[in-house]
Amino acid sequence: MSKRLRPRDFEGDALDVAQALIGAVLLVDGVGGRIVETEAYDREDPASHSHSGPTPRNQAMFGPPGRAYVYRSYGIHWCLNFVCREEGHGAGVLIRAIEPLAGIEEMCARRGLHDVRLLCSGPGRVGEALAIQHAFNGHRLDQRPFAVTARDRHYDVVVGPRIGISKAADVPWRFGLAGSKYVSRPFPRDAAIVRA
Repeated sequence: MSKRLRPRDFEGDALDVAQALIGAVLLVDGVGGRIVETEAYDREDPASHSHSGPTPRNQAMFGPPGRAYVYRSYGIHWCLNFVCREEGHGAGVLIRAIEPLAGIEEMCARRGLHDVRLLCSGPGRVGEALAIQHAFNGHRLDQRPFAVTARDRHYDVVVGPRIGISKAADVPWRFGLAGSKYVSRPFPRDAAIVRA
C-alpha cells in the first residue's frame, strides 16, 4: 500500500518534488487521480509568483512546506500548487494535469463534459474538476480535504519547457508521465526522459 505524503516529503527542491510527484495520487474530498504533469517554480526564477518576495497574495508559497498555494489564473480558474523547500524560501510545484481515477462522474458534472481525457488536462481544468477554491490556500496537504499518496513504482518522466509564461519560458522545469494521454500539451518528440 502506498504511503500518504507528509509535510517533510515536500521539503526538497521544487525540481525534485515536481519529478517525484509524477505518478502520485491526488484526491480532494475523495475526487481526483494520478498526477501526470507538473511544473516547478522557485524564488530565484523570474516566472515564479515568489520572485519579488512575500505579498498577501503569495504568502502561502513561502511555507511551511506541504501546504497548498492556490491562486486564480486569468481571473477565471483556481490553480493548485504544492509548497516546497524550507519555510520562508518561496518554492512550489504547479499541478498541471491528472489522470482521472476517482469521482469521475463528479468531475464530469463540474466541468460539463464527458471526455475523460480532457477533464483534468491543464491547471485550470484540474482546479475546476477538483472543486479547488481559495479557501484551500495555505491548507496542509496531509489533512482533509486533501490526500496525496506517493507513487507505488518508478516512472519514465519526460522533461520540457514550461507553458503559458513569458519569463524563463525555455527553462526545462515541466515534467510529465511519459506516454500519458492526459497531459495538457504533448511534449516535443525529442524531449529528454528520466527515470524517477
